[in-house]
Amino acid sequence: MLNLERGTPKLTGSEQIRNNLRHIARRQWWLWSSAVMVTLLLTLGIASFAFPALMTQAQDSSSFFLSQAVRGLVGLVLIFNVYTIYQQLQIQRIQNQLSDQVEALGNMEARTDAVYKIAVLDPLTGLYNRRSGEQRLAEEFSRSQRHGNPLTVLMLDLNGLKLINDNFGHAAGDDVLKYFSERLTKAIRGSDLAIRLGGDEFLLVLPECKLEEVRHILHRLSGMTLEFDGHFLAVTFSAGWTNYKAGDSPEEMLKRADDALYVNKRASRETIDFSIRAS
Repeated sequence: MLNLERGTPKLTGSEQIRNNLRHIARRQWWLWSSAVMVTLLLTLGIASFAFPALMTQAQDSSSFFLSQAVRGLVGLVLIFNVYTIYQQLQIQRIQNQLSDQVEALGNMEARTDAVYKIAVLDPLTGLYNRRSGEQRLAEEFSRSQRHGNPLTVLMLDLNGLKLINDNFGHAAGDDVLKYFSERLTKAIRGSDLAIRLGGDEFLLVLPECKLEEVRHILHRLSGMTLEFDGHFLAVTFSAGWTNYKAGDSPEEMLKRADDALYVNKRASRETIDFSIRAS
């Protein structure tokens, strides 16, 4: 998709969960490692103090009880270590199960994203396709009706795309369409919407945009040239636009813009300079 937000990419749900699992695993490993190390040092310390008494031949009761206490403590420490290792293995098994579930969730998100792109985006240019674009236009139209905000639609038609296809092949025509779509995306604001209606026809939905501001967009699209197979192709277009008027329907707005585009398309005669007309 061409309309990408700049900055650090946001993690998906599965990626965030996977990162948390890795973080927990690292902290857990250090925690259990520290516990085992402490118990081992404690065992060695107790054994070092009790070892001289254990080596004596004294048969008094205090030596006997000390020997039994040390052995019992060492046994408890060993049992604790065994239990710790067992719990670690159980937690690792649960983490593996969670990782498998997260992997399945990630695959589902990838499939969902692929289905979204197929349903909403034009496969060649990455712009919104006609159906999804018309839905978004209806939403912006309703918002403009409710709040009285300006709304402008701008229709564009590439000049001479058929000649480019005939002279240089359809690969050149596809490159022109992708290049023009990229320039459209850069020329508009993040709140605007670029739509490929089909063929060489495009539509821009411009909320909160007054008619005089359209000229700034057209100026950013001037002087376009694409190099293809050693040839420099001038990418030119005709344009027609209109704004929302009280009592309009989306269809009426699009027809006015299309009528203005048709007039400019005939007048341009596929010249180098683009032509513009407001309605």
